[in-house]
Amino acid sequence: MSELLLDVRGLKTQLSLEAGPVLAVDDVSFSLPPGGTLGVVGESGCGKSLTALSVMRLVPEPPGRVVGGRILFQGEDLLALPEEKMRRKRGRHLSMVFQEPMTSLNPVYTAGEQIAEGVRLHQGLSRSAARELAVEMLRQVGIPAPEQRVDSYPHELSGGMRQRVMIAMALASGPELLIADEPTTALDVTIQAQILDLLKRLQAERRMAVMLITHDLGVVAGHCDAVVVMYAGRVVERAPVKALFRQPAHPYTAGLLRSIPALQTVEGPPGARPRLKTIPGMVPGLHRLPGGCRFRDRCERALDICARVDPPLESKREGQEAACHNPVPAP
Repeated sequence: MSELLLDVRGLKTQLSLEAGPVLAVDDVSFSLPPGGTLGVVGESGCGKSLTALSVMRLVPEPPGRVVGGRILFQGEDLLALPEEKMRRKRGRHLSMVFQEPMTSLNPVYTAGEQIAEGVRLHQGLSRSAARELAVEMLRQVGIPAPEQRVDSYPHELSGGMRQRVMIAMALASGPELLIADEPTTALDVTIQAQILDLLKRLQAERRMAVMLITHDLGVVAGHCDAVVVMYAGRVVERAPVKALFRQPAHPYTAGLLRSIPALQTVEGPPGARPRLKTIPGMVPGLHRLPGGCRFRDRCERALDICARVDPPLESKREGQEAACHNPVPAP
């Protein structure tokens, strides 16, 4: 576990917008050991999904392109690979489960055909052997009657089943790293729990690493070893999951934790509901970022220096880093 599977250093991804180019992923660094689970959290638009697409080298060009940094996978810089070699890496060594299975699956091919396509490409299996593997993968991800469902089209499957097909596709070639981008989006609560438990079981069985992108801190608490918190394209906190939930260092992380709904009693008339604590304001547009700290206009701990100096990501307590001039004090 000492050698890193994935080591992202100073990643910068640029988007060309009508208002001009912006860095949607700005100097992002994190690492993941073999078999580990890293949670990447933050509000919508903070750069989580674009970071994942950058690792997979799937950023659409135009409007985006990676303009800086290194992505070391098993010691090899993915950004330096020719496209043909990178294509062989995808699916075989690192795979991704996308947010919305209905738009990610091809509607004119059956579930089995879409699973088999990848394994035939990466493993050189015959058509019949690839179909057998597709049936087995559907069985592993918990789809009932896989011998029949292998011939089903995406529109014939429920949302939960489509997400399971996406997971089967991603895992069919046995990757060392799975990137799961909001894998439970648009699913009801019981199906969400089933999908997350499925990922956890398959990860343990296959000893693979997982990079889990989510806005749900409850999911992070139950499934991750370490956490990266992003805001406006930057990493604002990195920490082991237990340390972060015990005492966050960055005010933004603390605000996210306070905004989690909880079952609790409150003073007031019978039937009164607890009021959720929210972070005031909105995430700034990437072409209208404030000077200094990007979070300062929404921060209750902002100081004068926050308007002048962009805080670096640095150690605030053992194993915990934050980009803040006035971090939340330790208990």
